[in-house]
Amino acid sequence: MTSTPQVRKPRSGRPAAKGRVAQELAMIAPALILMSLFLILPFLLSFWTSMTNQPLVPRPTPVRFLGFGNYIRILSDDLFWTAMWNVTRFSFWILPVQCGLAFLTALLLHQKLPLQNLLRGLFFLPAITSMVVVCVIWGTLFQYPTGPFNQVLGWVSGGRLGPIDWLGDPEWAMFSLVMLSAWQAYGFQMVIYLAGLQGIPEELYDASRIDGASRWRRFWHVTMPGLRPTHVFVLLITTIQAFKLYTQVAILTQGGPSNSTETVVHYMVRSGFEEQKLGLASAVSVILFLIVLVIALTQRQLLRRFDV
Repeated sequence: MTSTPQVRKPRSGRPAAKGRVAQELAMIAPALILMSLFLILPFLLSFWTSMTNQPLVPRPTPVRFLGFGNYIRILSDDLFWTAMWNVTRFSFWILPVQCGLAFLTALLLHQKLPLQNLLRGLFFLPAITSMVVVCVIWGTLFQYPTGPFNQVLGWVSGGRLGPIDWLGDPEWAMFSLVMLSAWQAYGFQMVIYLAGLQGIPEELYDASRIDGASRWRRFWHVTMPGLRPTHVFVLLITTIQAFKLYTQVAILTQGGPSNSTETVVHYMVRSGFEEQKLGLASAVSVILFLIVLVIALTQRQLLRRFDV
């Protein structure tokens, strides 16, 4: 009597799939927990605080629920809209200056140069220097009327251009902050561009040389398309950083002269710490978050539409 061999049934993939999902959840759980504790939860608490008259220092009087009263007060404040205009103007100026400088420097340092690594470190040095230190140094350079910048300006123009009050003149104060900020932060974008340039396959350049493409055509048809994701990332982070402008203003101009350098973050800090209106400052932070979010999403969609 012969026994028929037993055919094993194929195991169901469900236990393996469940184990894989559980493993993936366990791997991302620390990041989710940290994001919830330090990003999502503080934002929710800030939004709740913005609906009250919570002071910075606890007082005997009870905290009252105001609804959207703080938001209405902010949006009807002319100083807030002045700060919004100033930070928007700063963003439009800083994007071409800082990103352009970073891009050109990355193109230069991507070439085979002597002491290439040393040069990269020197160009990146301002980005790791404290903004407070940079502001102190540039404050000396901007000094009126005998600062180094004014001396160089007088020497180049042969004395025809008088000294400029870089930080005390409303026409020049924001431009001065743009120069300072672009010099301090362009090294970070430069490193990102360098990484993008190194990620372009060398075979594409070799193929274009074989086809007889000139240097300009290789740059326009190989380098620029290869840097499209890098351009999007650099523009987004630079815009977000521009709207967070605070340290330079707090150290050098305090929002002046004549509120020409007042920014949203400086307005928020002054409301929260000087006026001790924590609820009002929280409302400003929520508004700033929503504005930056809308700008980032809009900017990303426009760049996709133009195939950048």
